[in-house]
Amino acid sequence: MIFDLRGVCIAAGSLFFCAAIPAADEAPGEVTFVQWNLKNYLHTVAAPANPLPGAAKPKPAGEVAGVTRILGTLRPDVLGVCEMGGPDDLAGLQKRLKEAGVDLPHSELVQAADNERRLGLLSRYPISARQSQAKLSYLLDESKLPVQRGILDVTLQITETYRLRCIGVHFKSRLEVPEGNEALMRRNEAHLLRTHVDALLTESPETNLLVFGDLNDTRNTPAVRAIPGIRGGASYLTALTPADARGEKWTYYYKEDDTYSRIDYLFASKGLLPELDPKTCLIYSGKDWLSASDHRAISVVIQPVDRARRPRKSAAPSEEESGE
Repeated sequence: MIFDLRGVCIAAGSLFFCAAIPAADEAPGEVTFVQWNLKNYLHTVAAPANPLPGAAKPKPAGEVAGVTRILGTLRPDVLGVCEMGGPDDLAGLQKRLKEAGVDLPHSELVQAADNERRLGLLSRYPISARQSQAKLSYLLDESKLPVQRGILDVTLQITETYRLRCIGVHFKSRLEVPEGNEALMRRNEAHLLRTHVDALLTESPETNLLVFGDLNDTRNTPAVRAIPGIRGGASYLTALTPADARGEKWTYYYKEDDTYSRIDYLFASKGLLPELDPKTCLIYSGKDWLSASDHRAISVVIQPVDRARRPRKSAAPSEEESGE
C-alpha cells in the first residue's frame, strides 16, 4: 500500500511523529466500527502475583479465545471496548487480532478512577487527536464522586479528507453502592457526556461524531434520554437502532435474573448520519456470543465521504422514528 505522510502528526510524550494515512487513490470504500463490552477482559496476559482482596479474576482463556474468534468474524476497522484491563491486556488483544488477520495498530486506553476496568479503542487508522477525559467528577448529595471510567475521545484520520471522532463511555453499573443512588450516578455521568458533546459540536457542528458505550440503562430511563440532546439542535445525536438477524434488539444477558435487555448504544451526529446505512447497524447473531461475553457486539458501516445531509426518510432512524 502507498502511504501519504502529509496528513497526521501525533504527540507521544515529548516526541512528535507523522502517522501514515492511505493515499487519496486508496481511500477505503467503507469503515466497519464495532463496539463491545468484553466482560472483564482482565489479566489476560499475566495474572497479578499478589492480587488484592476482592480483585477481579483473570478472564478465562476460553472467553478470550471467544472474543478473538468473534472479532475475527466481524473484522472491525475500528473497535471500541468496555471493561478492558490494563495496557498489557489491550496489547494482547491487539496481537491476537493481528494473528487472526485483523490488524489494528493504533490504540487508546483511558485510565480513570476504576483501576480494573477501562475504556479502550483499537483502530486501523491513525489517531490524529486525543481528547479523552480521565479526571471528571460530579456532586451527589454534597459528595464529590469521580466518573469511574472517564470519557474516551479520539479523532481518527480515515483518509486525507475524512475524519471520524469517536467518544466512548461506560456508565455506573446497576449494582447498589454505599456512595449513592446508582441511577442518579448514571444521570450525572450522562450530563457530563452531554456537556462534552455540546461543547465540541457547538464549535464544529459538521463533525463526524460516533458515540458508543455501555450505559447500563434501558432507552426510556432519564440517563439514556438525556444523551441525544435537543431535537433539531446543532448538537443533536441520533440513537441508532441495531438489530440481530431475528430482529431482536437486546444486547445484554443478566444471568442472575435471566433477563435480556438493551443497554449498549450507538449515537451519530448530524454530520455523520448521512454516511451511515441503517441496514448495516447490526447486533452480532452468532450462537457463540455467550462464549465470549454477557454482552453482544454491535457493528455499523460508515462510508468515509462527507455528504450533504439526506432527507430524514433515508437517514438512520431515531428511536422515535423506528417505533421501538
